[in-house]
Amino acid sequence: MSARGTVRLPGSKSISNRVLLLAALSEGVTVVRDLLKSDDTDRMLEALATLGVGVESLGVNAYRITGCAGDFPNKDAKLFLGNAGTAFRPLTAALALSGGSYELSGVARMHERPIGDLVEALRQLGADIKYLGNDGFPPLQISPAKLAGDTTQVHGDVSSQFLTGLLMALPLLDRTVKVEVMGELISKPYIEITLAMMARFGVTVQRDGWRSFTVAAGSRYVSPQEIFVEGDASSASYFLAAGAIGGGPVRVEGVGRDSVQGDVRFAEELEKMGARITMGPNWMEASGPADGKLKAIELDCNHIPDAAMTLAVAALFADGTTTLRNIASWRVKETDRIAAMATELRKVGAAVEEGADSIRITPPVQLNHAAIDTYDDHRMAMCFSLASFGTAVRINDPKCVAKTFPDYFTEFAKVAQVVPVIAIDGPSASGKGTVAQRVADALGMHYLDSGALYRLLGLAAQRHGVALDDESGLAALAGKVDIRFEQGETWLDGVMVGDELRTEEAGSAASKVASLPQVRAALLDKQRAFRQAPGLVADGRDMASVVFPDAALKIFLTASAEARAERRYKQLKEKGMGANIAALLQDIQARDERDMQRSVAPLQQAQGASLLDTTPLNIEQAVAEVLMRYRAIC
Repeated sequence: MSARGTVRLPGSKSISNRVLLLAALSEGVTVVRDLLKSDDTDRMLEALATLGVGVESLGVNAYRITGCAGDFPNKDAKLFLGNAGTAFRPLTAALALSGGSYELSGVARMHERPIGDLVEALRQLGADIKYLGNDGFPPLQISPAKLAGDTTQVHGDVSSQFLTGLLMALPLLDRTVKVEVMGELISKPYIEITLAMMARFGVTVQRDGWRSFTVAAGSRYVSPQEIFVEGDASSASYFLAAGAIGGGPVRVEGVGRDSVQGDVRFAEELEKMGARITMGPNWMEASGPADGKLKAIELDCNHIPDAAMTLAVAALFADGTTTLRNIASWRVKETDRIAAMATELRKVGAAVEEGADSIRITPPVQLNHAAIDTYDDHRMAMCFSLASFGTAVRINDPKCVAKTFPDYFTEFAKVAQVVPVIAIDGPSASGKGTVAQRVADALGMHYLDSGALYRLLGLAAQRHGVALDDESGLAALAGKVDIRFEQGETWLDGVMVGDELRTEEAGSAASKVASLPQVRAALLDKQRAFRQAPGLVADGRDMASVVFPDAALKIFLTASAEARAERRYKQLKEKGMGANIAALLQDIQARDERDMQRSVAPLQQAQGASLLDTTPLNIEQAVAEVLMRYRAIC
């Protein structure tokens, strides 16, 4: 598999939600452009609207936020924040210091993510916060309180979002307040983002290294009037890694050398693995190592906590054992990412050692096919898409990427051929359907019986009274019918259909409608829609030549007409259907002639396809031959 192309990144989640809250807390109106459209930002926008902040959509990824100068109009509200930590933690701090009554809750996983250190720091300033479930965890009840005190302390070794929330909320207090950090501060680059965004809204934080931060009395947020959100540097990591693994070059636009996001340093670490990196003010580009092989590294990941997950999967393609340290924050994210990463890496064959704040990955000689669980964690889904460069993987619950990058798999497909297709073409009764189905099962891939689409259309034509030579009528019908293949069953317009599709009458009807150009064009998108991760095995007459010309493996499977007639005869007899072998042979020969002579997508061996004559082979031998050819190229 290879990767090449350009991707325009969505806005940074970290910057997007910081900017939205700061705009809400400011004096004046802020137009926010290039905002990330995701579950996390949707939860923040909903919360701000519920709190009475003016939120107006200006079209694609742009909003006008009318600030409330730190005084939320709605003083009594219940907020549901899903699993959005970048919304939950900062809103907890802001609301605790704003003098209202608020209930904050989220999904079950959010109620497992610790927030006790932030709550304790806010209580030191006089905030009134109660736990509605387990101590130290959401959901929370915030009540008005007499706020006092000029110093608070917060642990820095659990989540940088606690310090971020505190710092962003402190200008709501009309006095100088100092925050002391206890222990080592993790994820420092995210604090850099917080400080940079606060400065854009007029508040400068005084700091003593990473030990303490002071917000002076009189600090207040003032709208910059218009602000653009940078592309997400964490999301850039997947595409840069794709370029490094798949050869590249792959360019990401929207974030680069001048970024305020610490995760741009991921490119430096990928370069240590041998990738070739170039960078401009607003773009980065990655290509594979000159010798074609990534190198294993040992790395302290405190400076790129989220992007380091991408390195864990890139390690599958490295020579040696990769060790990632100082990643304790993974444990308190959308899932326990150290445990989840170890579990899924082992599925594809890696040897993994899991530590309290580290992970060691040794790649296997050959990656295993695997179904990857995502744990409702967007970064797990995106990281493991990279494993598809070495094997067939099925990503369970791919929609979880909506948290930060709803169009991720669409964008990834533009630069990487990561959904492999095995195209098996051949004449009628050659056994290609049975072979293709068994190959798909062996590889854990999806299966498309394209012939069934034409048979189904022929059946639908009979039901709707459309003549088999009515090209425009059939094309219109093809665009409307609902065709589904689920759990080995075939459905037409919500009704399960079975053996009637395998009759000679159905086959003859399919051959007739398949010869019509408008019909083939109408069904083309339906066929290509079956191309989904982890891969597809498709059989038909023109899978390799027309429908999937970029298929990873192209097979032209055939057998003598006599062998095919005998197989069809046995198949029909086994199903209790009447059959005449001489008539079957005559029909097969006539259909071959018709299929080869038709003007649209004639039956022929596609360029690049390898011939597989199954006349002397049984099904098991034919399947084994296809699998051997596929594994030889992957």
